Amino acid sequence: MAFLTDRKRAEYRGSSRHGTEHFWGQTISAVGLAVLIPLFIFTFGSILGSTYEEVIAYYQRPFPAIIAAMTFIVSMIHFRHGIQVVIEDYTRDLQKKFLIILFTCIAYAIAAVGLFALARIAF
Repeated sequence: MAFLTDRKRAEYRGSSRHGTEHFWGQTISAVGLAVLIPLFIFTFGSILGSTYEEVIAYYQRPFPAIIAAMTFIVSMIHFRHGIQVVIEDYTRDLQKKFLIILFTCIAYAIAAVGLFALARIAF
């Protein structure tokens, strides 16, 4: 019978030293969103209810277009970090890898579609 200490039982089962990357990435994107969301609401809310031509003309100005683009990008980065933490907590092995790749692709696809639509309006 082998005697295992608490340390030997816990070795290689503890921190994988990747948790702080997700935490800081999510924290930085949360701070960015705390600034961007009110700006986005202000820029988007002021044009709400306008005609199509007025909206196109409004988003051809640099400030509203940049705020909208930054909001798309930062929110999808925040989503990617958050969903990755959830997936790592509740799944394992091949399913974990598959879901992380899937949701990373979904997050970047949503950001790309949003930026493409914004670029079509702005140019």
